[in-house]
Amino acid sequence: MKTKDFIYDLPEELIAQTPLNKRSESKLLIVNRDNQGLNHDYFKNIINYLAKDDILVLNDTRVLPARLHGIKEKTNAHIEILLLNQYGNHLWETLVKPARRVKKGTIISFGKGELKLECVEVLAEGIRHFKLIYQGNLEDILDLLGEMPLPPYIHKQLQDKERYQTVYSKVVGSAAAPTAGLHFTEELLDKIKTKGIKIEYLTLHVGLGTFRPVNVKDVKNHKMHSEFYQLSKSTANNLNKAKANGKKIIAVGTTTVRTLETVYKKYNVFKADSGFTDIFIYPGFEYEAIDGLITNFHLPKSTLLMLVSAFASKAIIFNAYEEAIKNRYRFFSFGDAMFIK
Repeated sequence: MKTKDFIYDLPEELIAQTPLNKRSESKLLIVNRDNQGLNHDYFKNIINYLAKDDILVLNDTRVLPARLHGIKEKTNAHIEILLLNQYGNHLWETLVKPARRVKKGTIISFGKGELKLECVEVLAEGIRHFKLIYQGNLEDILDLLGEMPLPPYIHKQLQDKERYQTVYSKVVGSAAAPTAGLHFTEELLDKIKTKGIKIEYLTLHVGLGTFRPVNVKDVKNHKMHSEFYQLSKSTANNLNKAKANGKKIIAVGTTTVRTLETVYKKYNVFKADSGFTDIFIYPGFEYEAIDGLITNFHLPKSTLLMLVSAFASKAIIFNAYEEAIKNRYRFFSFGDAMFIK
């Protein structure tokens, strides 16, 4: 299976640069895996496609203002850091630009010295491990010094930082938003609950594993980076009950999918669990955990496009993308959504 097989042509003007005024007003493409049918709707009507006692699973991660611009001590060189994963006490995995300027022992200062990073390990592909040196609360310091890590294809400034957070975001730690969840409003979630649809939460902190593109020719040679996940005992129990009773489990976003499939593959059942996952889902993968998927439209050659192609089939997904382009859907992080059922 070749990476080039996951390329499609997208007019640049269809890359959404800003979020809509109201989250749930985005378009929604309904994709039926059984008959390959496609229907057009709006996200505010997603409730019409969910049944009582179905379970909607959301990723409650919250995005850190994780992009930092600092000065390399001794040389005053400008360095950009993206915090990815915390893996120990004050220890973080990061993505660095320009990485060649950062060796083991390099110290980078941010702001007026409120935060300093000391490189403790050099890895490939621009990855560096740093020890963070600061006093006080790291979240407060990042709120002061950091920027929201918007993807490089978004060129406009985000006026309201909360628009790159889901309304249910809670557990701080992501380097990017779980964008399928950006379409939900508190009002829509209340309507979903009123209909008797169960809502459960898990956490996966979005890092390089989700948003780094595939740069190898053969898909199977791509190495996913690890991301931290957590699934609670109560959520696991409710998911197991739903499966036992023949109810559908619908994942909101590819990060939710990766967490659920990781746990289910590990135990052959849902179980309270936490750790790091580098699961890579592409066509040929056998889904066991989920029955439906709400997701955005993804970049060419991305692991996310491969994941949704594995759930529906590459032919169905590429047909859906062609239909979305023809109907001027908005693509990527601030774009429209699809529900694959």
